[in-house]
Amino acid sequence: MSESLRFPVTLFTTTKRFNDFGAPDMRYGDLSESTLKHSLGLINISNVVDPYRLVQLTPFNNPQSPFAGVYIHRQPKTLTVRECAGLLFDEMKKISLPFSLYGQYRHLINQMLAHMQNNTGTAFINGQLHLAYKNQILNDRNTNSTRNTIIKVLNRHASWINNAKADTLIRELAENIHSSMLPKFHAFADQFNGMGVTVHDVHATKIDLIELELRQNRWRARVKYTAQDHFGLDISDIQNKKFRQFQFFKIWFILQRFERFGFRPFMTNMEATIDLEGALL
Repeated sequence: MSESLRFPVTLFTTTKRFNDFGAPDMRYGDLSESTLKHSLGLINISNVVDPYRLVQLTPFNNPQSPFAGVYIHRQPKTLTVRECAGLLFDEMKKISLPFSLYGQYRHLINQMLAHMQNNTGTAFINGQLHLAYKNQILNDRNTNSTRNTIIKVLNRHASWINNAKADTLIRELAENIHSSMLPKFHAFADQFNGMGVTVHDVHATKIDLIELELRQNRWRARVKYTAQDHFGLDISDIQNKKFRQFQFFKIWFILQRFERFGFRPFMTNMEATIDLEGALL
């Protein structure tokens, strides 16, 4: 074994940084009413409140209701900023159902919304989230997944760990992982089990080789994945038709970016350690 090789060994790290608080989707309370309405077209936001006028909506003063204007003499109930925000969060939790219809992770989105409502900006760490991330890695059947890529390389070259080519093995793993598909929640089921909305992308990923043992012609390895997403929206998100068509994301964007509210986005931290094994070809 090369004397320079010591476990754990980092095999891969994304160019996007961990704890990137300067990223566009980590901004909050930075947009005016004029920008939201006229530049981004965010006018009809909620069925419950008007966040611009700070009033509660009913079927008679909601612009999206067929009964709007029937009783124009009635004055809408005015709200404090805190009351308005609370009703918007309640509405988000109710309309999150289409994104989290079933499965053991369906409650995560509302837990994360409650974390955002607390407005601390601290990282979100949850055992169910770790489990979801681990299951994604283990159950990814794509031939170009990182898990399958590591197995293929070790099946060919795991014996190098015991000779002068150990560093070459690490480079071979790193190069192949770089061209593989990183773990993300993009499966069809993730659109409905809560994971597609809670972690709609993974901002940064790090993969470490913790252990590698070779016995005769068989090898065993332990690999640790560390990942981080941003629970926040940037302007390109809300301009994307995929997000813009849903009221859920409009409310989220207003709560985060409107200068009146400015609820802080946060980092979503995930990690998983998996055991792999195989045989030399």
